[in-house]
Amino acid sequence: MFLVAKAHLWMPSTFTLGSPSNCASCEYRSLRMFCNLDDRALAEYSAMGTEARLPKGTILFDESAPSTNVFVLCTGQVKLFCTSKEGKTLILKIAMPGDVLGLGAVISGTPYEVTAETIQPTQVKSIRRDDFLAFLQRNSEAGLKAATSLSDDYKAAFFDARRLALSSSSAGRLAGVLLDWGRTAAACGKLEMRFTMALSHEDLASLVGSSRETVTRNLSQFKRDNLIQVRGSSILILAPKLLEQLAV
Repeated sequence: MFLVAKAHLWMPSTFTLGSPSNCASCEYRSLRMFCNLDDRALAEYSAMGTEARLPKGTILFDESAPSTNVFVLCTGQVKLFCTSKEGKTLILKIAMPGDVLGLGAVISGTPYEVTAETIQPTQVKSIRRDDFLAFLQRNSEAGLKAATSLSDDYKAAFFDARRLALSSSSAGRLAGVLLDWGRTAAACGKLEMRFTMALSHEDLASLVGSSRETVTRNLSQFKRDNLIQVRGSSILILAPKLLEQLAV
């Protein structure tokens, strides 16, 4: 159960409950690693936890708070970020449908490492820590999926750190992020590399280690060079190979 009022933390008393999803009939099941379990394990997983539809600005969990739940993202996007004592914010990742949030903290029994906040209307499945760990113990396939998910998180963090440290230009870092999102959209069965940009230019600058003005200037240049097409919040990758050359 979780709170859906904007800019508030998840609470057990108020939430918006959506209709229970039938994971077995989900059209994206085969594309989402943790949801793609055998029939028996999937039936047990489907019956676990609570589902909710959340508005933009809902905080699923807060940095340094006790890890009480894992959250599986069904639709929408969630930004993961940390904040320094001085109030400076660093966005680490934009979670997409199929991602499991809070997994590492729940398995290790440590506080959440980051804050998770929805950046667009989002549907999530929340599972209590004890229930989730018991589920992993009963289902070896689910345990392997969880281990693979943690491995993927590690690799993503490594590549992001390498991009920030070694990319020679802010344009290259931005190109790499746009390509990642475009490839994720294509992997979800879309015919083109189109995705919704739910971040502000300021948040995007935090993600790529740049300034808002530089991000705005780079996006405008990408549009002029016909590398991307922007219509409102929708971005279409027109020239992925050219963007990849920038990102190297």
